Amino acid sequence: MKYLTNQVLSLISRIHTQSAEFTNSRLSLKGSFVSSHGFILFILSDGKPQTMGALAEKINRTKSTTTSLIKKLIQEGLVKTEPDPEDSRIKLISLTEKGMKYRNFTGEVSKELLDACWKDFSDIEKTELMRLLIKMSDNLS
Repeated sequence: MKYLTNQVLSLISRIHTQSAEFTNSRLSLKGSFVSSHGFILFILSDGKPQTMGALAEKINRTKSTTTSLIKKLIQEGLVKTEPDPEDSRIKLISLTEKGMKYRNFTGEVSKELLDACWKDFSDIEKTELMRLLIKMSDNLS
């Protein structure tokens, strides 16, 4: 399908949908997870506990949607919450031991998706595409 320059957002939306479908199909092999679950696990994989607000911002979802996603991950034993030592009203979310093992799987899915996306791109093309997308994002901020 050919896109015109005034259809750029439609193309970006299509790519987003395709990447979510790709990720969802892979994650479904290990349970009833969606791409947002995988993204949360990826964010937490650096070992730094996150607040619900910080996670919501990073995955571009509302706090209530993020709370629902986290509840599912808690039920599956992949994440846990604990009070922030500095402010007990704030809950910090982190990976459990089971979640740390699962992150290897989500990392493989991520790599597989990126390999598919970047197929036949040179390093120069990758850098230029990223530069242009960042510029577009900055224009909309």
